Amino acid sequence: MRIRPLLIGSGLVAVLALAGCGGSGGSTGSADRANAPVASQGPARPESSAKERDEQETATAQISTFALDVDTASYGYARRALEEGRWPEPDQIRPEEWVNAFRQDYEQPPDDGFAVHVDGALLPGGRDEAVLRVGLQTRATEAAARRPVNLTFVVDVSGSMAEPGRLDLVKSSLRTLLDQLAPGDQVSIVAFSDEAEVLASMTPLTARAELSAAVDRLDVEGGTNLESGLVAGFQEAAKAFRPAATNRVILLSDGLANQGETEWQGILTQVKEYAARQVTLLTVGVGREYGDTLMEQLADNGDGMAVYVSSQQEADKLFTTQLTATIELRARDAKAQVVFNPSVVDTYRLIGYENRALTTEEFRDDSRDGGEIGPGHAVTALYALKLKPGARGQLAQATVRWQDPDTREASEAGKSLRAADLAEGVWDKGTPVRLQVDVLVAAFAMYLRERQAFGLDLPDLAEHSTRLASLSEDPMVSELTTLIDKARSVG
Repeated sequence: MRIRPLLIGSGLVAVLALAGCGGSGGSTGSADRANAPVASQGPARPESSAKERDEQETATAQISTFALDVDTASYGYARRALEEGRWPEPDQIRPEEWVNAFRQDYEQPPDDGFAVHVDGALLPGGRDEAVLRVGLQTRATEAAARRPVNLTFVVDVSGSMAEPGRLDLVKSSLRTLLDQLAPGDQVSIVAFSDEAEVLASMTPLTARAELSAAVDRLDVEGGTNLESGLVAGFQEAAKAFRPAATNRVILLSDGLANQGETEWQGILTQVKEYAARQVTLLTVGVGREYGDTLMEQLADNGDGMAVYVSSQQEADKLFTTQLTATIELRARDAKAQVVFNPSVVDTYRLIGYENRALTTEEFRDDSRDGGEIGPGHAVTALYALKLKPGARGQLAQATVRWQDPDTREASEAGKSLRAADLAEGVWDKGTPVRLQVDVLVAAFAMYLRERQAFGLDLPDLAEHSTRLASLSEDPMVSELTTLIDKARSVG
């Protein structure tokens, strides 16, 4: 996806300011009338204050449009920093990646498209503030039913990968993956330091011994010429391209490029011809020191996904149980558009997705890049809303547009939400637990990014996290409670 000027900002002022207060807001009224949004101009591009960039008035910016994102690297790397007693770098906190790292409970579609879920809740302390959640879900694929894969692994063996937990983790993960792949799959392995070297050309899994021997040859040496590695990897993938297979390059690196081209724009210029042939990119980050920006932008602009692993358990999960979701594609160039009803919604703010923003016109321009989404993936977007007094009727219409991975045929699906369908209070017992978890996760990410959350402090976050960990019985929410405690100790 190309980086574009910020059209719709991030922040959850209402949620973050009031989240720790408890209680429920007043009703918006039960007499709901059909009051459909009317299309208008896209979000404006103001140049002034951060507040003006974040908050959009529906009178002038009724439509919010962005490319979908399933990256989770921001959460994985920040988690490692907190576990080591470090405050994450604020510019590496991307709230949407935190929310999308957590499990959702959206219903799956019956076909290869998207199921669209829209809900929300009023915020405590007033009748005119709410949070809106847009959830998009693809259908999962059983491992036995997936198409064969051509995987080209591009492995960083530069000197910085000598740190424990880098190259040794990568090699162990590759061995685990080779045991999981099927006979119809093929693998190529490229190593790079000062130069790139093909250790195994595209090899069928029936020759696992040859591939294992190539993994054993991965040894640390030299500098980090990531450009050379990716170019060689895409060349290998292009030579062995199979139309009936999923063709993907997987970069495993700490992202600390120091030779050749070191900026993502220049690197992708070298491989864009290959990427256009339906060879997508997955970046897997490792290491305490990590080139987050380079790895994230390579994935976003290379029609792929960025993840980060810091332990063998995380690596095993990625390369085994999550294999089909991270390798296969269900949708190409997927985009979302939310049209707000200006007679119901006064202002809105999108949480995260700053570098995924699109203009209104780009939503149905199929030459414009969107996000690549795999089977069983859930994508969530949160909005903080200020409602008009006594607001009734249709609140918003959410639509997702995507292209078939093979035919490039475009499709759309959508769903609307009425003001009366908002839950009475975001922290109330009757509000969906997963909606509460999403709000909590976004709030914590925003706190870490700005070291303040508009009045919400870490003890408030910890209280909600402890309660939701019990309600959800989700180990990741329990882990979040531990991370909040870590932040309290280092903040």
